[in-house]
Amino acid sequence: MIDPKLLRADPEAVARNLARRGYRLDVAALQALEQQRRHWQIETDRLRAARNSHAKAVGQARSRGEDIAALVREGEALGEQLVIAERELTAVQAAAERWQLELPNLLHESVPDGADESANVEVARIGEPRRFTFEPRDHAQLGERRGGLDFETAGRIAGARFVVMRGELARLQRALTQYMLDLHTREHGYTEVYVPYLVAAHSLTGTGQLPKFEQDLFAVRAEPPLYLIPTAEVPLANLVRERILSPEELPLKLVAHTPCFRSEAGAAGRDTRGMIRQHQFEKVELVQIVRPPDSYAALEMLRAHAEAVLAGLRLPYRVMALCGADVGFASAKTYDLEVWLPSQQRYREISSCSNCEAFQARRMQARWRNPDGGRPEPLHTLNGSGVAVGRAFVAVLENYQNQDGSIEVPEVLRPYLGGVARIG
Repeated sequence: MIDPKLLRADPEAVARNLARRGYRLDVAALQALEQQRRHWQIETDRLRAARNSHAKAVGQARSRGEDIAALVREGEALGEQLVIAERELTAVQAAAERWQLELPNLLHESVPDGADESANVEVARIGEPRRFTFEPRDHAQLGERRGGLDFETAGRIAGARFVVMRGELARLQRALTQYMLDLHTREHGYTEVYVPYLVAAHSLTGTGQLPKFEQDLFAVRAEPPLYLIPTAEVPLANLVRERILSPEELPLKLVAHTPCFRSEAGAAGRDTRGMIRQHQFEKVELVQIVRPPDSYAALEMLRAHAEAVLAGLRLPYRVMALCGADVGFASAKTYDLEVWLPSQQRYREISSCSNCEAFQARRMQARWRNPDGGRPEPLHTLNGSGVAVGRAFVAVLENYQNQDGSIEVPEVLRPYLGGVARIG
């Protein structure tokens, strides 16, 4: 969440920043709520002090043998007033917290301005798209013709936006996953973590998915409720919730491979064919927990680690700096990596690398003890796909296809496939 002190001290500056996202902050309503909070905080403190002082007076009167009936009645009246004041303070604090939880993160000054994704800025373009001597097929055609991708059977089992993989293509997806994990742990210094695929609501609130994006989640019948993770970012970041880390523990560089589950509530009619947008997909996720002064250098590092996956696979891609209106809710700055898909003749997102600064840490109460002063302060959190396995799978099939429908295996994947150089 946004720093509450900044929100109270300079709401106009916060409003100007959020306007770059296209978000309108009602400053007058926010200030009115803050005035109510201050009023009931002052009144609650006054009544508590009065009750404590009155209790001493009752004790003194009792010790002198005086009639304390009137004093007791006054004390009861003070107690009733305090109960009302505390109830009002609790209500206005809850309203303020709900308000704060709905506010997106402030944007970093380097984020480009823009009203939609058309204003995103291309930072780099790596590799040249392959020129085919035949009409390239899309990944669904390539997979279905050999029975390796089966959308029809998946539909009978679970409905739309699922797939069954078989044989060599199932092995190819597993090889991609293993390649990414090995690259990040052996060469980039990440610690591999196995995490729960079900999380409590407070974990999703901590990383910003709740309360705003509940419709995008799959809830499980349980008491209390549990949710299937939309990304491994959620359990990975929450490893430091309600903790105070020492400077020696930082930075933390974590990687996890998990399935991810999303309802795609806002994607009706989009990418209904194939594996581009599914309810269940695989992802290798990178999370870094760092000291605040180091977070923007860490963002460039994390982006380079995600790029290394695409470079190793020799896939053409580009890097986009997202404009204000396209940056995600919890992020202060985001780079998207987009891979070239021959069947669509365009680049498609395969990774988002984001610096959330202290936004998630405040929600999770994740802090570090700053040696300059020794006081606990919010950490900075970063996350990025390293990368989306399903979309990497799609990109390999399409970019490495042959006219006969077979697929050349990228060299870095061959050791994971027993030396196989061609599928089909």
